[in-house]
Amino acid sequence: MTQNIRYSVDADGIAILAIDVAGRPMNVLTPEFRADLAECIDKVVADSAVRGAVVCSAKSSFMAGADIKDMVGAFDRGITAREASGSSWELHKLFRRMETCGKPLAAAINGVALGGGLELALACHYRVIEDGAKAGVGLPEVTIGLLPGAGGTQRVPRLIGIPAALRLITEGKQLAPADALKQGLVHEVAPADQIVERARQWILKGGEGVQPWDKKGFKVPGGAGQTSPAVAQAFMAGTALTARATMRNYPAPVAILSCVYEGTQVPIEQGLRIESKYFGKLLSGVVARNLMRTLFVNKGLADKLMRRPAGPPKSQVRRLGILGAGMMGAGVAYVSARAGMDVVLLDSTLELAEKGKDYSRQLLAKDVSRGKRTQADADAVIARIKPTASYDDLAGADLVIEAVFENREIKADVTAKTEAVIPKNAVFASNTSTLPITGLAQASKRPAQFIGIHFFSPVDKMPLVEIILGKKTNEDTLARALDYVGQLRKTPIVVNDSRGFYTSRCFGTFVNEGIALLQEGVNPALVENGAKLAGMPVGPLAVSDEVSIDLSWKVMTQTEKDLGRRYDKPVSYDTVRKFVEELKRPGRRFGAGFYDYPQDGKKHLWPGLADVFPRAPQQPSADEVMKRLLYIQALETARCMEEGVVTTAAEADLGSILGWGFPAWTGGTLSYIDTVGVRNFVAECDRLAKRYGKRFKPSKWLRERAERNEPFHPAAGGDTKAA
Repeated sequence: MTQNIRYSVDADGIAILAIDVAGRPMNVLTPEFRADLAECIDKVVADSAVRGAVVCSAKSSFMAGADIKDMVGAFDRGITAREASGSSWELHKLFRRMETCGKPLAAAINGVALGGGLELALACHYRVIEDGAKAGVGLPEVTIGLLPGAGGTQRVPRLIGIPAALRLITEGKQLAPADALKQGLVHEVAPADQIVERARQWILKGGEGVQPWDKKGFKVPGGAGQTSPAVAQAFMAGTALTARATMRNYPAPVAILSCVYEGTQVPIEQGLRIESKYFGKLLSGVVARNLMRTLFVNKGLADKLMRRPAGPPKSQVRRLGILGAGMMGAGVAYVSARAGMDVVLLDSTLELAEKGKDYSRQLLAKDVSRGKRTQADADAVIARIKPTASYDDLAGADLVIEAVFENREIKADVTAKTEAVIPKNAVFASNTSTLPITGLAQASKRPAQFIGIHFFSPVDKMPLVEIILGKKTNEDTLARALDYVGQLRKTPIVVNDSRGFYTSRCFGTFVNEGIALLQEGVNPALVENGAKLAGMPVGPLAVSDEVSIDLSWKVMTQTEKDLGRRYDKPVSYDTVRKFVEELKRPGRRFGAGFYDYPQDGKKHLWPGLADVFPRAPQQPSADEVMKRLLYIQALETARCMEEGVVTTAAEADLGSILGWGFPAWTGGTLSYIDTVGVRNFVAECDRLAKRYGKRFKPSKWLRERAERNEPFHPAAGGDTKAA
């Protein structure tokens, strides 16, 4: 038996290769495993008593694919495209050895076979998959900026045809067992305890150890290249759709199209070489590194509550109180009840509280109609939400979340009323998006148990939760807040107190800069499209309408009231005031903002913008608009690091992508600075500051960092804390 594969031969001459990669919770394609697999295949071939082999798993799933941490590390070590291609080709040689060894190999897939795990199974001549709710196959490499580098782009189209293969590979979605069978990726679906036996029986009944593409006269199902109109159409449509969906910021989807197009017109060996070439370019590129490091490695750590203090015991929220049944409060009630908590949803009247509960009813009804949950399950979730107008119903709550209007006096009032009835050890949290937690905690008699838990809208869809520490918040309160977020299965980041905290503060610069462009006479369509070309999900004018210009004005006036002469008005101040107080266009909720919202048609930019902001005769390039919108957000993040508002580059990046939609291809705001190069970033900020204003001026702290050429993420792939 090798270290990573349990090798045995049964009485019928069937070798069993049970994969059990040492020291890993799931099987992954480590170099040691690859060496052991090569050794086991050699044994199968050399032993005349062995009729064939079943490749299976000794763990809960077949194989998850490559180790993403190792790939991030390879980039940071300076791997070249040629070296990355060579690594892919070594795996190709191993898998070709399997499928051309002359003996039948069958894969028995339990759980999931993803990425390299599925490619390993595809190198076998027969595949049986477990009929389980958690089982499935897929090639998710595109989601981390790569393409399948172990034969996926060549074997899948040769099995199921090019159009179906392109959908599978470019979307990166997982197929359930029944769908995998229907599409032709597997040959059988069987109960979990029978998959190995079914694979054995296929071999014993004369299963052939030859792949379809190794047989004389093989043709790709449905044709390849320009020989089939349907295939040609798939590539033409795929290219256009990919350009629209990615704005050409993500190289992987285009590489997949090219790889499949080129590789399926030549024999499999040449096709695999083409795949290795494209894989090498992607793995050695910065976009793949950025995606893998932020959205998989660092997100995985955050999801495991890496910021949780070790001392406090593990806690669980059983009874949750929510103050305010508006959009945010109703959303928090839904996700919490869905996670199994009893929720008390309080508002000023029972009618308003019931209206908040209706939000959950509507979402659950959609789930039932789509077959995502049963009516009984939906009824159980609804039953856990108790609408009320009485503070007495908050008695016994483990945690209370305040989600009332962004008004300091109102928040202070509900804090006092709540603390009068909740247990002494209960945690009180505010969902405020702008007001400092330390200031709000002054209304509390127990500031050590006061914390910010900032959700994003819509709560049921947005994965991030921003935890904000007040100056007196203790470790136990932080631990309990993180445990609650863990119950919701959302991704938390922890930040220190500041006006606007981290996410709202940095997101605000995006909106302000968009309005600044508008004020300069830049065509509003260029402003909006420039943001989208950069990779932002929506333009700054549209998102300002969605959030509501009226809310922005309330935040500005509250901040001005709090700070007085110390208030540094944002560049958008006069425009926001004008739209709310003079033009009476306060946002989408009111039917008018930067856009018009006709009842009988789609929204469109308000034609009156040209009168309020006459077009400048000289318009900037799209690149200049994109740069301004991205740089201002990244620069504000650097300021937050300098001030200790956000303390780790990993959390800064996660917050920017998951919280307000900073382009994922960048890896996040600080990864973006690292990608540009901190010296280049500072130099460009100086140019922007000279031309557009002091808001772009780098601080002394950032200049010194640039002089040292010190990135925010160290080359080894770890994390950098604020210096």
